[in-house]
Amino acid sequence: MTDRTHTTTRTGRRTPVQAAAALVGMVFLLVGILGFIPGITTNYDGLEAAGHESHAELLGIFQVSVLHNVVHLLFGAAGLAMARTASTAKAFLIGGGAVYLVLWLYGLLVDKASQANFVPLNTADDWLHFVLGVGMIGLGVALGRGTGHHR
Repeated sequence: MTDRTHTTTRTGRRTPVQAAAALVGMVFLLVGILGFIPGITTNYDGLEAAGHESHAELLGIFQVSVLHNVVHLLFGAAGLAMARTASTAKAFLIGGGAVYLVLWLYGLLVDKASQANFVPLNTADDWLHFVLGVGMIGLGVALGRGTGHHR
C-alpha cells in the first residue's frame, strides 16, 4: 500500500486533492494576471494600488486593485507549492477556503465606501468569496479523506 499523505503515488501521479489544489492555484494565478490586462479588466485607468477608490473591475464585475491582483497571484503560487503533497494540498484547500469565508464576512460587514474597504471588495466579490470558501473547503474535505499527518 502506498503512503499518499506526503508524496505522489509511485507512478508519479497526483492524488485527487493534489490535483484540485493545483487547479485552484492555477485559476488564482490566471485571475491575478487577468486583473492587470486592460480590456479584460474594465476601467483599467481607474486601477489603484489599494482601497475602495479603485474603479477597475475584472470582467466588468469584480472590483480589483493592484493589491487584490497581487493577493490572487500569491494565493495561486501558494496553491501550486502546496499541491506537492496530499496533506499540504488539503491544508491549502481547507485553510484557503476558511480565509475566503472570513473575507466574505468582512465584505458583508465593511462599509464599501470607507477606508476599511482596503482590498477593495464589492458585492460580486463578496458572493464569489463565499462560493470559493465553501467550494475549497468542500474539495479539501471530500478529496482529502485519508490524508493528514501520520506519525
